[in-house]
Amino acid sequence: MTNAIVHTRVRKVAADSITDTSDILATEEPLEIRLVHGPSHNRRQQNISVTMRTPGEDMELAAGFLFTEGVISGQDAIQEIILSEDKEGQIATVHLKPGAVAQLGNTARNFTATAACGVCGKTEISSIHTAVSVNDNDIRFSADHLFGLPAMLRNEQALFDTTGGLHAAALFDANGRLLILREDIGRHNAVDKIIGAAMAQQLMPLKNHLLLLSGRAGFELIQKAAMANIPVIAAIGAPSSMAVKMADAWHITLLGFLKEQRFNIYSAPERIDFKSKVTHHG
Repeated sequence: MTNAIVHTRVRKVAADSITDTSDILATEEPLEIRLVHGPSHNRRQQNISVTMRTPGEDMELAAGFLFTEGVISGQDAIQEIILSEDKEGQIATVHLKPGAVAQLGNTARNFTATAACGVCGKTEISSIHTAVSVNDNDIRFSADHLFGLPAMLRNEQALFDTTGGLHAAALFDANGRLLILREDIGRHNAVDKIIGAAMAQQLMPLKNHLLLLSGRAGFELIQKAAMANIPVIAAIGAPSSMAVKMADAWHITLLGFLKEQRFNIYSAPERIDFKSKVTHHG
């Protein structure tokens, strides 16, 4: 957590007072992702992206980013990931196995992506749609379990408690058990870290899991989850129109406004199991 926060001096202003004090901020620093690929006799290095992120779990972030962008097919493509630093900042160099093929094309990003950006660097509208297949998983999640997920997420958000400035993503199994939680100043980075961790733990594909988002659900987060075959996505905030459209197209169950014992279902409602009688108002 040390590198994930920085201390600063602030002047706090209230209606009746001004106080000089200290504050804690979430760290935002660049991470360059490089790729080394090709046959053993002709290896080449390529700069893929620079993303603004909160330091920590950088290897998971690099692996998850490359997977959700469709550059690599999975953990088996990775030989090793080396973290280093130069005068410009931190670097994660992902070495692919000699036989692994990097699918670069329009998916590579060769310039900075901000912490708020999930599809920055795309040069054509068509390139924001990676190769996602329709999710045919029929797993069901209990509504009673869903109601309890936001509290579980909040209880585990150590960095948010410290700074108040980070997004979180969490992976749950079908029984509502928290498996992985990651925080980052960029919501898309938090999801990439989750998927990178799942890759390292040999959990892929995530056909029997639910992804919980601490904020809103944008299209880019739906796409990243879809790449990992996640069938249910729940957001504490609102979904965007494109998020709903693509969740419906990919048959992903998308929930929004999951808080205070309530939620909205925007697509594929059949995966939600209501054990108690629910009154339906047409």
